[in-house]
Amino acid sequence: MRKKPSLFLLASFLLSLLGCEPKRETAPTVTVTTNAQEQNEDDPYRPKPYVELTHPEWSRNATIYEVNIRQYTPEGTFKAFEAHLPRLKEMGVDILWLMPIHPIGEKNRKGSLGSYYSVKDYYGVNPEFGTKEDFKALVQKIHDLGMHVILDWVANHSAWDNPLTQQHPEWYTKTAEGNFQPTPWYDWEDIIDFDYDQPGIRKYMTEALTYWVRELDVDGYRCDVAGFMPLDFWENARTELDAVKPVFMLAEWESRDLHRRAFDMTYSWSLWDRMHEVCTGKEKIGGLVEYMAHDVSSFPKNGFRMTFTDNHDKNSWEGTQYTNFGPGLEAAMVMASTVNGMPLVYSGQEAGLDRSLKFFEKDTITWKTHRNAEIYKKLFELKHQNRALWNGAWGGEMVRIFNDKPEQVISFYREKNGDKVIPIINFSNQPVKVKLNAKTQAGRYKELFTNKSYELKGDDVISLGPWKYLVLHSGNTAPL
Repeated sequence: MRKKPSLFLLASFLLSLLGCEPKRETAPTVTVTTNAQEQNEDDPYRPKPYVELTHPEWSRNATIYEVNIRQYTPEGTFKAFEAHLPRLKEMGVDILWLMPIHPIGEKNRKGSLGSYYSVKDYYGVNPEFGTKEDFKALVQKIHDLGMHVILDWVANHSAWDNPLTQQHPEWYTKTAEGNFQPTPWYDWEDIIDFDYDQPGIRKYMTEALTYWVRELDVDGYRCDVAGFMPLDFWENARTELDAVKPVFMLAEWESRDLHRRAFDMTYSWSLWDRMHEVCTGKEKIGGLVEYMAHDVSSFPKNGFRMTFTDNHDKNSWEGTQYTNFGPGLEAAMVMASTVNGMPLVYSGQEAGLDRSLKFFEKDTITWKTHRNAEIYKKLFELKHQNRALWNGAWGGEMVRIFNDKPEQVISFYREKNGDKVIPIINFSNQPVKVKLNAKTQAGRYKELFTNKSYELKGDDVISLGPWKYLVLHSGNTAPL
């Protein structure tokens, strides 16, 4: 008996009549990517740098210094501050960050002099400090010495008596009753909050920013509470500023998204917190190790972090509490100056400032010769010369050197283009003999502070006193 054709055979016959073949299962095609294809910007598998902005060339190995004009000299003026410029240049300072220089609001002001961060006029100069011509002369002298200057800019809020409150009240946020208000949830009673949903305030603030770059030749800004304002505002402002000249932008914030198109540098409060916990005996160094791990693995490779042991916030706004590091201060200074980042010095820190400066009153810094200045001078000289310590992608990655005292000693290695730096820091109040697992880093080095020669063989034992440190370096900066 003849079998009936199967449905599959019948379908195959009909498909063949139509010039088709039945579909067969095939192995997936594997495409081999060539070097030429890897250069294709549209290749979704090709790594792309997170940071898209271009840092000013002069920032590649720069250090930064915060200037509190009011408290810097008995006069508290631009002209009086000029006398300190050669000293700061000699110490190795590259960028001078001036705390806000604008006229301060009088309505609801705090203290007799008020806060720099309560701005009455974004185009004016605080008469307490001098005139706009005095400021222009100061900028010129800073540039003549090969340094750069950035202004502290307060874009989030203004003084209650800023003329904008009358000219454009719609540019401010309001309470439910329709009244001006400080930045929500804060007790900043001397200021009122801008509304960046309004295009007008964005245009006004961007034009004011470009004015000081174009007309007064400043080199950029430190932007107060930068994260409180929309990111697209800052990205557009950076574009307009760079069209005038390449600028350097520091955000008072700690967030990677600001690095893509807006800011060269953000704060590293995290490092300060971890160092302070260790130096005050509140925590072990595990938090510091975790900070280093996160920095290497999660921070944008070409972003800058500002690293510090003090600034005007940590020095206390109210002048009532001084957050010092005790006997661990020098260890923290060395750490902050050798990790990935740009080290900051606050006004008076190099003179051993051991009290909190008042914020709303006159409180002149006492200037004296102090060991801190020599430590910073040595560290900054090394940063300028040794490419391992340069900023962002110009510098070397931090590589952990394991040791047998992980509860007390941080040791790590940075290298770039043949330049090498190895900080070894005892973050404890006990002396230690620490054995390094440094076979990869074997070689000859000089110690920064003693100029003593060291030869690392890979299993070296080094003695360190309480809170003491070594900074070994080699390369173009340390011919052996």
